[in-house]
Order: sequence, then C-alpha cells, then structure tokens
Amino acid sequence: MHGGVYTSDPLGKLDVYILDKDLLNKYRFGTETADFYICRRCGVVPVVSSEIEGSLYAVVNVNTFQNVDRSDLEQSTTNFDGETTTNRLGRRSKTWIPRVTINET
Repeated sequence: MHGGVYTSDPLGKLDVYILDKDLLNKYRFGTETADFYICRRCGVVPVVSSEIEGSLYAVVNVNTFQNVDRSDLEQSTTNFDGETTTNRLGRRSKTWIPRVTINET
C-alpha cells in the first residue's frame, strides 16, 4: 500500500473516530476494493478499509502509532502483483481486522 507500513489483527476489533470530516479525503485506487482515509493536512493514510460481503475490514498504518516500539511488531512483505480481485478480497477477509466501525462526525 502507498506511504505506510500496515498492520492488522485478524482476531481484533477497530473503532475509528473521524473528528473533522473537512480534514478527510477518501480515495479508491484502480480495483476500487478499498477506501484509503487520507489526512488532507499531512497526506498520511492512517487507515484503509474494505467492505467484503457486507462486513467492514481494515488495516492501520504503523507509522501513525504513538509510543509503540516497532520492533515488537511481526513484519512480513507482501507482493500484490498479479493478485486477482477475488484473491485480494479473500486475503483481506483472512488477515485484516474483521470487526470495524468508522464513525464520521
């Protein structure tokens, strides 16, 4: 993904609160299977979400964490080249955070 190192917990839960919608820009790249939440002020993408079969999944950008030692996080590299949309959504449903709410105020 663009501009970040992303993490998830396939057993986790994520509640996102957007406090100022004027600072939010949502973008969908070519496959249009994910929403990138971009800060208009700094350009950082803290969260990416994907709706799969009526459920919302997400990953979060490690670079936006405070007081977290990145060495405590398990790291792996993923190559998305040649991945079909079906495979992409299947991977996300298995590895992304499965219980997500995004609250825009």
